[in-house]
Amino acid sequence: MIALRSLAFNVAFYVSLIVQMILWTPFYFLAPRKYAWFVPRFWASSSLKLMEWIVGTKTRIEGVENLPDGPFILAPKHQSFWDTIAFFPYLSDPVYILKRELTWIPFFGWYLAKVKMIPINRGNRARALKEALRITQERMADGRQLIIYPEGTRRPVGAEPVYKWGIAEMYATLDVPVVPVAHVAGLYWPRRKFLRYPGTIHARFLPPIQPGLEKNAFMERLIRETEAATDELLIEAAKAADAPPLPSTAVERLKALGEVPLSRA
Repeated sequence: MIALRSLAFNVAFYVSLIVQMILWTPFYFLAPRKYAWFVPRFWASSSLKLMEWIVGTKTRIEGVENLPDGPFILAPKHQSFWDTIAFFPYLSDPVYILKRELTWIPFFGWYLAKVKMIPINRGNRARALKEALRITQERMADGRQLIIYPEGTRRPVGAEPVYKWGIAEMYATLDVPVVPVAHVAGLYWPRRKFLRYPGTIHARFLPPIQPGLEKNAFMERLIRETEAATDELLIEAAKAADAPPLPSTAVERLKALGEVPLSRA
């Protein structure tokens, strides 16, 4: 049953993406950028609703009161495709730093260009960071919110965190608050896997880290607070009546926390 529902959702997800990109095209490209953001937000919300209807996976996001007004950096855990779309409805004018090759994709790249994302050449890391900082400062002058994943790439739930120094440079240079985001969406929408699992994806916007900290102090606080909240959500998910299968990394993390794992993938 899980396999059939996962197949149905994956098909519906991509069909919805293609159909909506076509149907919304006139409005999207004629509307001002801030109004055009309605389309990605609607697509993200409808995709999560499809997951709820087909797979039985609900979404619960708390801590919205922690989102500042104006520009800030949103720093989520990165475990799943889920966390690339789930936060759109809560941000007024978000922006991503992404590899420039994505903007070369016909139609999809045009969509990215419309909302003025930040394409960079990732071949030279130092140059890429410098260029990203320059363009991000320009974007944030318009009050936009930068979404950046501190670990850079998707990590398995419970895996040892590997935070990159780039977010500390962003924090120091941009002089705006950073809002960490904890979740364990990778249990329900695993990276590099076909299956989707029912349950409730619980995410939490944590209190913002205000500008002004020294870089090392900022990184220590970001990691400590994000990982502590993520551990809480992992324990909650593992103890739920509809707990999803747990990858080995999550099982080992639960053991380290003194918890008895209930299931394993």
